[in-house]
Amino acid sequence: MGGKSNLALFGGAKAVQSDSSDMFTWPIVTKEDEDAVLEVLRRGDMSGTNVTKAFEEEFRVWQGTEYALGFSSGTAALQGAMYGCKVGVGDEIICPSVTYWASAAPCFSLGATVVFAEIDPVTLCIDPKDIEKRITERTKAIVVVHYCGYPADMDPIMEIARRHNVKVIEDVSHAQGGLYKGKKVGTFGDVAAMSLMSGKSLAIGEAGILATNDLEIYERAIAIGHYERFGSNIQTEELKPFIGLPTGGYKYRMHQLSSAVGRVQLKYYDERCEEIQKAMNYFWDLLEGIPGLRAHRPPKGSNSTMGGWYAAHGLYYPEELGGLSVTRFAEAVRAEGGICGPGCNKPLHLHPLFNTCDVYGHGKPTRIANSDRDLRQPKGTLPISEGIGERVYSIPWFKHYRPEIIAEHANAYRKVAENYKELLKDDKGNPPSVGGWHFFSHS
Repeated sequence: MGGKSNLALFGGAKAVQSDSSDMFTWPIVTKEDEDAVLEVLRRGDMSGTNVTKAFEEEFRVWQGTEYALGFSSGTAALQGAMYGCKVGVGDEIICPSVTYWASAAPCFSLGATVVFAEIDPVTLCIDPKDIEKRITERTKAIVVVHYCGYPADMDPIMEIARRHNVKVIEDVSHAQGGLYKGKKVGTFGDVAAMSLMSGKSLAIGEAGILATNDLEIYERAIAIGHYERFGSNIQTEELKPFIGLPTGGYKYRMHQLSSAVGRVQLKYYDERCEEIQKAMNYFWDLLEGIPGLRAHRPPKGSNSTMGGWYAAHGLYYPEELGGLSVTRFAEAVRAEGGICGPGCNKPLHLHPLFNTCDVYGHGKPTRIANSDRDLRQPKGTLPISEGIGERVYSIPWFKHYRPEIIAEHANAYRKVAENYKELLKDDKGNPPSVGGWHFFSHS
């Protein structure tokens, strides 16, 4: 190397010197949240639905849909959305391989199976160009994930879905409040479902919610796991004979301590997201033009936004940094006091659950037991999804706009990128697989 290095990894001063821990505290909990929880707790009304129904109405208005239904988790909400779309025995759904497992796995319990699609290497969302060739007469729904907050390209997706008479389920777990061309994500497809657990940008507790304009989808979602609400007010004729007991045998209502928190969090969500947007965009503006690094955000002027920037990531181009591995790059950023982790969710199509696991005792893997053909997608079939872990990294998720602190974190990235040659000598490369099956904390 010759001479003393500026990189903290080799003894230089750290780029991040300020105490910035409260920049990342989330959710923001105030006395108003605490009082709302205590009010429910003291009444002993944790398992009721009155608070949840009030939250659903407020969420419905905020989201801009006719109906909203609270669930015990985002996973349950996704299963409710699939059931609402009549995903059942022998059916197929199409889902991006790079996502959290709950975007796909609930179809198994409905007797259906999944066909994984490729992602776009820039948006990290499902690639519309890869969807149509995967549609068959068995395809019932496309699950669209607004991954890491980036709004998926909904116009071509909806055109394909309508042409083939296939339902679209939007998984908005990463993108509550985000916009696609000026319109809120979760309002394009037939139904939206999302997690609202404590790690998300709209964080209310262990909870999820479904939103739709379709009465039948809404009522089917009630029927599968909301027995106490599956009563005489149901209008869908085919459901009426079964009123009283949950058709799926599930119990999916939202805990009212969560819905109480949700009512308070939703009141302040837009203004808090506005500050997050300002902070995150400032971070990326400071890094514009730095070789190897690109922002994972919609183009300026597109009228699309990242919502609350959940699980914020950046795009990595190692060929611009002498082939430096993202693992070594992230290590050097962390040495600077920065926040950076290599990779993202590992591609689901390679996990044993979707290849060899016999979940329900069919005598063969559930992935193919629920179909009349072998749908397994071995290594090499989705090359972008399989390689994306080496081309992305997590970044700080700022909750406040404090330019001086944000600049220190951006400088950690700039400093490492500009001194990449010093890192090449001891670069051991990436491990065989970068990222994780759960990957994000509190998944």
